Amino acid sequence: MLRRLSFALIATMVAVSAHARHITLEETITVQSINSAVIAADGKVAAFTKVVPRQPYIDDDGTAYVELYAITANGETVPFITSKESLSSIQLHHQAVYFLARRGDAKHTSLYHIPTTGGEAQLVFGHDSAISSYALSQDGRYLVFRARSKTDDSKAKLAKKGFKAEVYEEENVFTHAWLVDLHQESPQATQLTNEREIHSVAFRPGHEQVLVRVAPTPLIDDNYMTSHYELIDFNGSTVSKFDSEGGLGQAEFSPDGRYLAVIGSADYNDPSAGRLYVYDTQSNNTRREVLPNYQGHVRDIAWRQNDELIWLGHRGTKTEVQALTMQWLESRTLMEPGKLIAVDLAVAPYQEPILIRAHSAEHPTELFRLQGQRIERLTDSNPWLADIDMPRQETIRYKARDGVEIEGILVYPTNYQADQRYPLLMVVHGGPESHYSDGWLDRYGNPTKYAAQQGYMVFFPNYRGSTGRGVEFSKLGQNDYAGKEFDDLVDGKDHLVELGLVDASKVGITGGSYGGFASAWAATALTEHFAASVMFVGISNNISKFGTTDIPKEMHAVHARSYPWDKWQWYLERSPIYHAEKAKTPILILHGKEDTRVHPSQSMELYRYLKTQGNVPVRLVLYPNEGHGNRRAAAQLDYAMRLMRWMDHFLIEGNTEAPPHELPHLERIK
Repeated sequence: MLRRLSFALIATMVAVSAHARHITLEETITVQSINSAVIAADGKVAAFTKVVPRQPYIDDDGTAYVELYAITANGETVPFITSKESLSSIQLHHQAVYFLARRGDAKHTSLYHIPTTGGEAQLVFGHDSAISSYALSQDGRYLVFRARSKTDDSKAKLAKKGFKAEVYEEENVFTHAWLVDLHQESPQATQLTNEREIHSVAFRPGHEQVLVRVAPTPLIDDNYMTSHYELIDFNGSTVSKFDSEGGLGQAEFSPDGRYLAVIGSADYNDPSAGRLYVYDTQSNNTRREVLPNYQGHVRDIAWRQNDELIWLGHRGTKTEVQALTMQWLESRTLMEPGKLIAVDLAVAPYQEPILIRAHSAEHPTELFRLQGQRIERLTDSNPWLADIDMPRQETIRYKARDGVEIEGILVYPTNYQADQRYPLLMVVHGGPESHYSDGWLDRYGNPTKYAAQQGYMVFFPNYRGSTGRGVEFSKLGQNDYAGKEFDDLVDGKDHLVELGLVDASKVGITGGSYGGFASAWAATALTEHFAASVMFVGISNNISKFGTTDIPKEMHAVHARSYPWDKWQWYLERSPIYHAEKAKTPILILHGKEDTRVHPSQSMELYRYLKTQGNVPVRLVLYPNEGHGNRRAAAQLDYAMRLMRWMDHFLIEGNTEAPPHELPHLERIK
């Protein structure tokens, strides 16, 4: 019997091995995923949207399409809108799915709804400018939305005559809150706010009041650092404010409108909103932190009852879902860490089922239903992934040189052999107030499974300054640009070498934004440790970066904790250009031409320094119409191909000169 079982097991393994295949770069950047989900008040019907990327070489250039589906009470998935268009901000309300879209001949994004029983989408309300977001009152009578005022025609007249001067950061165009009574025969929008930027709107249950997040200007820096929540009435007058400091995240009222839960910051210098606060409107909006010792970051919240708050937390490389009881401030676990990497959740008041968007190492973001301790998968957006040979993936920990414990995620080569050393591709996240979770890691900037199939070991370090481990850990990199935070990367590489997994002479590094900064630093100041580098939208000069970014306030508060004029030489020495003459690492530099976060001049500076010195292969690639990250499929595929060719060329093939700059795009279109 044992022999028969062994033969059966071997036969199954052979069948699986024969069935599995490699993933392509085109497939990596065109995987479909669930990007939003909502649940009806009775908990029986749900709706979700799915992102469908455009197909390179087939579709014309553009961003991804978004499709709309509903899940009925019996679990059937019904397609509602699957044409080549985009929609957003879905809500379920009174037996209808509401969404924002620009359809047909409409000039602006407007609000539509479609019955949950199916049919054609109908226009609910259109404005004379695009609607950014919206909320519906419980009874469905009132609509509140965010939009700018109608465009001034005088600018077009001036532009026609050549007067196109732009006054930097002074020509503020505010996004306002608008209120509509949908029960009127011809509904009209009333502007509720003036001369301040509105970032979110929501009704307070049981009251004729609107919760808004307000910033003094439309500048991104004020959005990040100086916004606050307040209640306004239907005339636009302020009812009350909710005191806070630093960055703010999501806010949700309890079903009875008494409690307001807010994801906020511990203080002004907290680099990431991840603390959970609850304001009691019956006690003069007194605030208390309800998870004061949580060694992670809260990422999403939803009230299930007046005294029960469901929260989603990221802890280390895992995620968890818990229910907090307000009376005792005690949490009970609904989904343990390690089950899935949850992205967000949706809850219907007084109903048990919870919808969760989540991913794992085997699949991108899908929709799940959590009921009791049972997790049910509701969608399978990429059934073809069942045929892909999935590499081994695990969380590892190591000690940095000063004793701080660092976590990371290690992905093994697909055909890993224990007695072999492999080339390493290190992928560094941006922020640095961010982190990698042990789930679906494949992106155009880090095609993980593709790289594993090519024989790479891939490592994703959550260096000091990362989120997911509490406020103290997330502040460890402040006032230490390119210091111990990037030493953690070298220590991680050395740890893998000491374990006998990695060939120390074949280590490549890549990353975007702050990860691009790390990649540039690795190619210059730390050049002896890395044999190839790919830098994306990265920093090369911390002095000029401060003067060209749209987040100088945030840079000072949660990153540098000083200004360049406080210590010019320090800022210069913590810049890759200062160490350019040391560079021995071939570096590929890529950047979106419309980037306002890290100006393209950052890449140009490093390119010119290295090119002029002529000591190392360097290439600069710019992407028109892309910003701080590539959004279009063609640009994403181009990036992935250039990344892998650069790494293969220097790490696998051992070349010393740059590869050709051309890619075979035209022949693939033909």
